[in-house]
Amino acid sequence: MASTVRKVAIIGMGYVGSSCAYSLINQSVCDEIMLIDRNQDRAYAQALDLSHCMDFVHSRTKVHTGAYADCGDADIVILCAGPNPKEGQTRLDVLDAAVEVTTGIVQQVMASGFSGIFLIASNPVDVITYIVRQVSGLPRSHVLGTGTSIDSSRLKTLLSEYLSVDPRSVQGYVLGEHGESQFPAWSHVTIGSKPLLDILEQHPDRFGHMNLEEIAYKTRNAGWEIFHRKGSTHYGIGNALAHITRSIFNDDHRIIAVSAILDGEYGQKDVCVGVPAIVTRQGMKEIVELKLPEKERSQFEASCEIIRTSISSIQHNHG
Repeated sequence: MASTVRKVAIIGMGYVGSSCAYSLINQSVCDEIMLIDRNQDRAYAQALDLSHCMDFVHSRTKVHTGAYADCGDADIVILCAGPNPKEGQTRLDVLDAAVEVTTGIVQQVMASGFSGIFLIASNPVDVITYIVRQVSGLPRSHVLGTGTSIDSSRLKTLLSEYLSVDPRSVQGYVLGEHGESQFPAWSHVTIGSKPLLDILEQHPDRFGHMNLEEIAYKTRNAGWEIFHRKGSTHYGIGNALAHITRSIFNDDHRIIAVSAILDGEYGQKDVCVGVPAIVTRQGMKEIVELKLPEKERSQFEASCEIIRTSISSIQHNHG
């Protein structure tokens, strides 16, 4: 019988990696999770702790530690390793250290014979996703980052509070960098299929207090709001990783705002940025190209340029 074991390797067992593993187990997303961390004691302790969940979940997930050499038969490698920005830094400020860590990890994973899908959460996620593609040599469909999936979720949550609806009834995406230059594509946000901009125009008495610029700022700043108060953000992004992983294994063809490498879409090439894409068993199957009005297209181009500048600085610094 051919093996149908759904195996995930998680590299980096800090808050994000462990929250991801916890979500995968609770949602019964895969059959086997292998944990890798430079601190082997931490990886072992996390595996032991997570294994004690099994009596309380729908189906058993085998959890164990491993090494890069064991990644050859993994379906998905989730990359959570890397430095966190310190007080006053942006995600881009940790770039050089993140690239050095990422390059070494990816080289070792690829040496194992890995040919599956890389899913990246390490920041700055758009640039790191681009680097993983370059170092791994895998097709662009097999390398995707969490991108603006978490930002899109934050936007939906905020709007649901203003409009008193379930966040899942809000449709829309934050586009661009998972960082300071991101923006909500207001032209494509709908509430129960009705455009948000139409709702605001038709009901100024009910929703006139909604300031879209303020909502965009709160969406963009949400991660820092959490970070400054408790030192990390991990539950939301851990669940986003589980959501994307489940969509891959189930061949859902779900559209998710992920970090994807553009090859002509939105008029951009050779850059990795948060855009809605169809996620399948083969990874990123197709990028959904929204028709953006002039203002949003300019915002998208500016965000791409910021990411491209960071990529160029890496290529200059690291040869």
